[in-house]
Amino acid sequence: MPDTDISRLIQSSEGGSAAARQELFSVMYHELHRIAQRELRRNGALTLSPTTLLHEAYLSMSGGASPEFPDQARFLAYACRAMRGLVIDYIRSRSAQKRGGEFEFTALPTVVPVGVNEDRELERLSAAVDALGALDSRLARVVDLKFFCGFSFEEVAGLVGISVRTAKRDWDKARMFLQSELRASGAGLPAFD
Repeated sequence: MPDTDISRLIQSSEGGSAAARQELFSVMYHELHRIAQRELRRNGALTLSPTTLLHEAYLSMSGGASPEFPDQARFLAYACRAMRGLVIDYIRSRSAQKRGGEFEFTALPTVVPVGVNEDRELERLSAAVDALGALDSRLARVVDLKFFCGFSFEEVAGLVGISVRTAKRDWDKARMFLQSELRASGAGLPAFD
């Protein structure tokens, strides 16, 4: 589907058209499904299916106030953030259950299991990307599209409307910021390509 049709659907869905929102989701379904698969692969042993993650993200995106999506890149970045948030919520829930979250604890000291650190690092990364977005939304979009969505620099550049060289520079700036944020919080930096 041409970008102009997608832009039209985005504008109509922002105007409150539920039919346009549903059609937009249908048109973007395969791309969003690929993003969901990549997100779940990156997080290893999650028992969620890509289809479940995608549908949960759709419900999250379609409920409540409608965010603005001026273009396809922002729509995909928002969808990535919605999926990332759902994965983090799922990991938190799983970690809480591993630590006995279904039981009521008394004031006894508890020890956090070794595997929880990876989950916390993902939470710290998400918080660092959110902090980056508060400073420079384009850099955060580049991270969402490159790292979380798995797009190439050429695809990121096309979606954001910048040159490939600028996309690479933005990526480098974002990586430096995230590395600084994660070091300050005591977390390691994940493997950025």
